[in-house]
This record gives sequence, structure tokens and C-alpha cells, in this order.
Amino acid sequence: MQRSSPAIAALCVSVFVVGTAEFLVAGLLPQIGSDLGVSVAVAGQAVTAYAIGTVIAGPLVAMLTVRLPRKGLMLTLMAVFAAGNAVSALAPGFPTLLAGRVLASTGHATLFALTLIVATTVAGPDRAGTAIAAVTSGLTVANLLGVPLGAALGQDLDWRFPFAVLTALALLCLALMAVTLPRVAAPPTSVAAEVAVLATRPVLMCVATTAVGFAGVGAVFTYVAPMLTQVSGFSPAAVSWLLLAYGVGSLLGNLVAGRLADRSAGATLRGVFACLTVLLALLPPAVLHRPAAAVAVLGLGLLATATVAPLQTLILRRAGAAPTLAVTVNVAAFMLAHAVGSVIGAGVVSTAGLRWTGLAGAALSLAGLLLSYLAVPRRSPRPPTTNSASPPTTSSTSPPTTSSTSPSATVRMLHDRRR
Repeated sequence: MQRSSPAIAALCVSVFVVGTAEFLVAGLLPQIGSDLGVSVAVAGQAVTAYAIGTVIAGPLVAMLTVRLPRKGLMLTLMAVFAAGNAVSALAPGFPTLLAGRVLASTGHATLFALTLIVATTVAGPDRAGTAIAAVTSGLTVANLLGVPLGAALGQDLDWRFPFAVLTALALLCLALMAVTLPRVAAPPTSVAAEVAVLATRPVLMCVATTAVGFAGVGAVFTYVAPMLTQVSGFSPAAVSWLLLAYGVGSLLGNLVAGRLADRSAGATLRGVFACLTVLLALLPPAVLHRPAAAVAVLGLGLLATATVAPLQTLILRRAGAAPTLAVTVNVAAFMLAHAVGSVIGAGVVSTAGLRWTGLAGAALSLAGLLLSYLAVPRRSPRPPTTNSASPPTTSSTSPPTTSSTSPSATVRMLHDRRR
């Protein structure tokens, strides 16, 4: 993957910048509210506006741009993202800030999806999981460093400054992608084909696995800081270090899962969900003891993002020659899962207390595990790795391969074009 390293690095940095924008506002709510004359609760709607914009606009943008060349589309979406952050930085009032957030979010899911598709194209079909993990590590680093640093800058200087920095970084990413990314023609597909692929049972099951299984992480992680202070008895400073360990664990878990997904995405996914279910089920007794709680937080970090690479790899393999809409919807499903998990966790906290969010998370992760068996039969064969230039063969028992039945057709076709 040496020749593809500059492109992969540019995509990783782009995901870092876009991922930082997603949660940046959460650390700036008091400053935004004070400056724009709204309450903290109202200021929090800037987070909601970005999430809603991503979930709704993502599939629409993916369908409207399905026949456009991939590189040009990515550069355009990054430019729109930069413009949205510039509007947010210069917003004279809260409605304008909301408009900037929505504008920045419109291309989020599609841009994220295209980074994964292009990454697997330049890396080759046999390194799809590794390429996806490398790119999505940018999102992990955003949560680990980008969001806290942005919040610190906003608190020390002005809440507008982080948005200005994001604008500059987005323009830098645009330049990096323009230089490093290969020209990738639009796939020979249509809106009808993209919708048809999304509606197939394997793809729908993968999306459902994402939406349900990842919600288990959201149900717990949203309330992990107060749980560690109020139940486990850690100091706020100690919790900060534990969250740092969680972030480092997430980065490592994502990279390891990517390599394992190259061997067997289905087995990797089931293994992660099984371990996650057990860990979350043991969380209520573990948080009563500080050493056990620390180990549980590190374990949660290792497993939380380890579902991303195998799930996205499976989506790409099952989407055939029309992957953009399916991958975009799956990206939106991750965001939806986090939001739904947070709501479920809030219900558990209000009725039973912080200690018991792990049980809700375990139930959701177990549901994700069961859905993964429907998405990927246990003995599902790994996609062939023969040279795609070889002539196809048919027989009376083996029907010709089509775009809907060739799991890695898109990645191979685009990779061969680049070659």
C-alpha cells in the first residue's frame, strides 16, 4: 500500500477535520450561548442541526451526485464544508450559526462514504479493511485530540476561532486531495441501481447491524464520565486520563480490526460484538471497583470503534457496482445509533441510575450480534482474489456474475481502471 500512502494520508486528515466539526460545538456551548444571547439548551441545537443535516442530506446528496466523477465531487463537498464553517465563524446571530452548521453537514455522510470507497480503490480489494481502518482512524483522533483542542481554543480565545481554524484546515485538505487523489470516474450506475442495492437483504442487514449494535456504545459512553466520578469515585482529573486511554484504545482497536477484516470481515464483526456484549454486561459490577472500572474503560475503547472497519468492508463487498448510497446510509446509521443509544442511556440513568447503562448497552450489542448472523452467514465464503483481468467463466451451475452478486466488483473495477 506504499504507492497509495499519500492518498490514504490525505483522506485520513480529511476525516479528522470533518469528524472534529461534528462534535466541536459540544465543548463550546456556554461561550456560544453567552455571545449570541441564547441559553445553553438552545445553543445545543447546533449539535442537533448538524446531526439532522447529515442523516437527511447524506442519502439525498449521494443520489443526486451518483454519476459525477468521484474526485471532483469530493473536492466540491470539501469546499461546501469549508464554506459552512466559515459561515459559522462569522455568524452574527444564532440562526446564521445554525445555517452554517447545516451547510457544513450536507456533504458529511457522502464525503465520508467517498473517502472509504476511494481508499479501498487506491489500496486494492485485498486491503479494503486495512484502508478503511486507516482512514477512519482520523475520526478516532478527532475525538481524542481534535474536539478537546478545539474546545480549549474556544474557551481561551473565542468560540469563533475553532471554526476559523476548521475552515483553513478544510481548504488545506482540499488542496491535499487535489494533489494526491487519482482521478476516479463515476461508477457505471444510476439512482435506481443505488436504491436497488440498498434495498437488498444483505445490505439492509448490515445497516441494521450498525444502527442497533453501535447504539450499545452510545448508551454507555455518553454517560461514562459521570459514571466514573459518581459511581466509581474517580476524580475529574483521573477521568480525563481514563478518557485519553479510551481514545488510544479506540485507535488501536480500529487498526487491528481493519487488518482482521481483510481476512474475514464477518468473523471479525461477530467477535467484536460478542466481546462487547460480555464487557458491557460486566460493567455494572466492574464500576464499583476502580481497577476493574479502569480496565473496563480501556476494553470499551478497544472494542467501540472495532466494528467500523468490518461493517463498512461488508457494505462495500455487498454493494457491488453501486456502493455510494449504501455506504452513505451506513455512515448515517452510525450517527443515528449514537443518538438513539444516548436517548436509551438517558432513560436508564433516570430510572435506574448511572451504574446500569451497561446492561442496556449489552442488550443492544447482543441484538447487533444476532443481526450480524443475518447480514453475514457464518460460512459465507470470502470474495475471490483472482485477477479481475481474467476472462469470466460460466457453466450451467454457475450463473454469470452481475453487479448485484459480485461482492467486490466496484473496488476491483475502479482499482483496475487506476492501474
